[in-house]
Amino acid sequence: MDKSDATSKQGTEVTAIDRLYDNSVKLIQFARNVAVKQVNTVQLLTYYSLGRWIVEEQQEGSRRAKYGQQVIKKLSVKLSEKFGRGFSEDTLKNCRKFYLIYKDRISETVFELFAVEKSETVFSFFKDQMPFSLQWSHYLVLIRIDNADERSFYEIEAAKSGWNVRTLQRQYNSSLYERLALSRNKDAVLQLASEGNVVTKPEDIVKQPTVLEFLGMEEKAVYVESDLESAIIDKLQKFLLEMGKGYLFEARQKRFTYGEDHFYVDLVFYNRLLRCYVLVDLKTDKLTHQDLGQMQMYVNYYDRYEKLDDENPTVGILLCKEKNDALVEITLPKDANVFASEYRLYLPDKKLLQDKLKEWIAEEDDGN
Repeated sequence: MDKSDATSKQGTEVTAIDRLYDNSVKLIQFARNVAVKQVNTVQLLTYYSLGRWIVEEQQEGSRRAKYGQQVIKKLSVKLSEKFGRGFSEDTLKNCRKFYLIYKDRISETVFELFAVEKSETVFSFFKDQMPFSLQWSHYLVLIRIDNADERSFYEIEAAKSGWNVRTLQRQYNSSLYERLALSRNKDAVLQLASEGNVVTKPEDIVKQPTVLEFLGMEEKAVYVESDLESAIIDKLQKFLLEMGKGYLFEARQKRFTYGEDHFYVDLVFYNRLLRCYVLVDLKTDKLTHQDLGQMQMYVNYYDRYEKLDDENPTVGILLCKEKNDALVEITLPKDANVFASEYRLYLPDKKLLQDKLKEWIAEEDDGN
């Protein structure tokens, strides 16, 4: 065998090993993913079943109120003696609440197969769709949300976006549901509960307000736009999460020249869902008509000189400390792709937003 044949054979062996390695990695990752989903499903079905039995036992003793109150406590003691940690009174109370909220999620057949017959054939029912898409820790957050539509929205978004528990908690604390709902009509609010945040038009990516508490900036501190911009760049991943789905970061202080003048866009993004550029300008003061006009000019430039023929029109967003809806309406044409959103450097008052949303829905009903 000459040298060239040996080299060729060695290259073939390397390629075969690489292929074997790649296939092995993919198999192991698939197996682990299936195992995690299976374990998670078993855990959730177990807690669901425990919750159902607790409710049934308490209802059985409903005429003896004291007995009903003692069910969870006594069961916790016995299970803890048998299995050790993991079945505290708080856990069993959460199981009960979990069942009461999601009791229509599991059919009687599935419950009987799993909890009564202890049959593994129950998993054949979940080939197309699992009854629960998140982990138990996520549902501990969700079962504390009283509003069913809001709870459904966060469950869908957490599953679709792959939120961890900390992100889910942050989005709830920042009143994402209310902020999105307040920027939509009534039909779109109902869609939030059934489908989550579906991005199909520019308005879908604007929140009222935009919450930037993760920047760690003092609300009353004196700062300029460059301070806010630098803080956003330092926390870019969290900023993109707050902005919403489909964002790709392109540049900060992006310069373009028109005629003999230079202009700078604070932040340039591309949204792959809308397939368009999104320009963001930061204003640490009250919004003016000059600010709106300038952003409209930025949008026009990108539409005429940067946008490809198969891309959608550019969107401009002004993040400002204080906006005036009447000013925005009178300054911009009705079909403008320019939006203003106030930013907050602290988490908003959730109850205030909830009351505002209820008031707005009532006005919509009266208008119809």
